[in-house]
Amino acid sequence: MFHVGGARSALQNWIFARQQGGVFVLRVEDTDAARNRPEWTEGILSALDWIGIARGSYEGPYFQSSYAAEHRAAAQRLHEGGRAYYCDCTREAVQARTGSQYSGYDGYCRDRGLPAGEGRALRFRTPDTGETVVVDLIRGEPTFENRLIEDFVIARGDGSPVFLLANVVDDMTMGITHVIRAEEHLPNTPKQQLLWDALGVKPPVWAHVPVVVNEKRQKLSKRRDKVALEAYRDEGYLADAMRNYLMLLGWAPSGDREIVPWSVIEDEFRLEEVNPSPAFFDEKKLRAFNGDYIRALPVDEFVAACRPWLTGTDTIAPPPWQPEEFDEAAFAAVAPLAQTRIAVLSEIVPNVDFLFLASPNIEEAAWTKAMKEGAAELLDATVAAYEGLASWDAESLKATLEAVGAERGLKLGKAQAPVRVAVTGRTVGLPLFESLEVLGRERTLARLRA
Repeated sequence: MFHVGGARSALQNWIFARQQGGVFVLRVEDTDAARNRPEWTEGILSALDWIGIARGSYEGPYFQSSYAAEHRAAAQRLHEGGRAYYCDCTREAVQARTGSQYSGYDGYCRDRGLPAGEGRALRFRTPDTGETVVVDLIRGEPTFENRLIEDFVIARGDGSPVFLLANVVDDMTMGITHVIRAEEHLPNTPKQQLLWDALGVKPPVWAHVPVVVNEKRQKLSKRRDKVALEAYRDEGYLADAMRNYLMLLGWAPSGDREIVPWSVIEDEFRLEEVNPSPAFFDEKKLRAFNGDYIRALPVDEFVAACRPWLTGTDTIAPPPWQPEEFDEAAFAAVAPLAQTRIAVLSEIVPNVDFLFLASPNIEEAAWTKAMKEGAAELLDATVAAYEGLASWDAESLKATLEAVGAERGLKLGKAQAPVRVAVTGRTVGLPLFESLEVLGRERTLARLRA
């Protein structure tokens, strides 16, 4: 899945590259076979398409596995230049020597001169003195003492490179000038910058954007939180709403406003204005955002946006009615009413299902609440009154039921409750009388009788 935090970083990279007249590069780091499948890559590409970073408008996707020869060559250069050495220490041996599982590697193999061999990892020889200063567009100049950076592994015992080296070599190969990524990568940055220096290439400009957290201020976790961009897409969030909201995680447009056109965001976004503090991903706020975007759609665009939930697609479950039962004209008639009542597009189904099901799916709680003593008599009277209506329109339907209720000492709100449940199956929904008008005389009376 494509993490919403990754989507936020992608959008920031995308905008920055366009502002600078540069190129957005998509690289898939696929060297971990357990986490690499073609369908997962396609999922990322599809999610990027959805939020406006369309295939064909960027370089890539490149695959890290295609650069294995460059990775090995760089590791060899570092070894031959004395900047790396082979180590056969196990984790248990290091812990036995240091007496702690937290102290890190102790440099035991630095001067042993071991040749390459099975099970021998290649470690980078970190300088014993000095500092590594990371120039960061968001965080200033974080400084790291070299003596506190352990001699870290750059290639495994089988010769395959680890992320730190592969990432650096790929960036060099592709001519990357700016790296905009999540704050969680900052501890890796001094190590990577040392690798850039050791390989004789000027490091890129860094920008570490704030980590995205939940309401408990915990880093968003796929094991605990709803983080997949595809899940929000399939629930019915609009792409424009999602990318507007994602860009507010750590940054804000000018003035006292949050909902702004994408063109404004592209024009105003500045990396140096990003707040380094953790950014709260507020699902409730996103939902409200999305509702505002839905209500702002022209009705015909709203109808088109709802269609996948009304007909079913590859990623969205089919609705509870058969395809031939769906009536495009009936939906178009109630669409303006539904548009003001939903916050995500998937909510359209329970709001309009009564129009397309042969009989309403009556909720037990709704039945219990509405069908109290006297409800049957009220429904009988409503049937009799509705049968004689000369005009089947919302205004006439409302006035007639109001009169039926008044005869029984009921205000309209009380009188319409059993009618709504009998016809729609629910106690809340679209305006009742406009719904009855679209449903039609025959189907309405049949449900009231039933």
